[in-house]
Amino acid sequence: MDLILIGYGRMNRCVEEVAREQGHRVAHIVRGAADWRAGWTPGLVAIDFSVAGAVMGNLERAMAGGIPMIIGVTGWLEQLPAAERLVAEAPVGAVHGANFSLGMQAFFRTVAAAAEAVPGSYDAFITEAHHRHKQDAPSGTAKRLQAILAAAGRPNVPASSVRAGTIPGTHTVGFDAAADTITLTHTARSRRGFAEGALLAARWILGRRGLHAFDAIAPELGRMAAGGQ
Repeated sequence: MDLILIGYGRMNRCVEEVAREQGHRVAHIVRGAADWRAGWTPGLVAIDFSVAGAVMGNLERAMAGGIPMIIGVTGWLEQLPAAERLVAEAPVGAVHGANFSLGMQAFFRTVAAAAEAVPGSYDAFITEAHHRHKQDAPSGTAKRLQAILAAAGRPNVPASSVRAGTIPGTHTVGFDAAADTITLTHTARSRRGFAEGALLAARWILGRRGLHAFDAIAPELGRMAAGGQ
């Protein structure tokens, strides 16, 4: 698989490392709009870990060029309806997600089950910590956890954020009552899990159309990873 990396920060440098280990080729690196060009060969997949303000422009260029795209940027989802219309008119597809870790996707499902099981008298809360360079707070993953809890009848759950050091990402969901506290925590040890998930999504989107949420396809990607496909 040949890749275009959009943005070349810590995350896409990790994608590049894992891609090469898996036998994929990084064909182009896009650091800004001027790096896009016409005539790139078919079969490329773009992986965007740039910034929120660049997502729609990158998506427009990728769709116009017939290049499927993986969007790992957070903080842009207010433009999701426009992105859906754009991708619907293209001959290729795209995948977006707040967190491309398959472990986090399992954590999402665990939190959903816990929110149903824990009595409503328990107060729910979310805490998250990331490296000092992460710009959005709360994280896109924390917002996804808020949505999961809201769907289980627990709206407006507060999320507190820490930005310090080099923390790849830690998310905790808790349920507190006078008698006890229940906590569930996902801790990312490195960015590698995000890179592996993005590459699985890149393989999956080839030959498909439409805009897909990563959490919707994660169970299928988990089977792909387990089967070595």
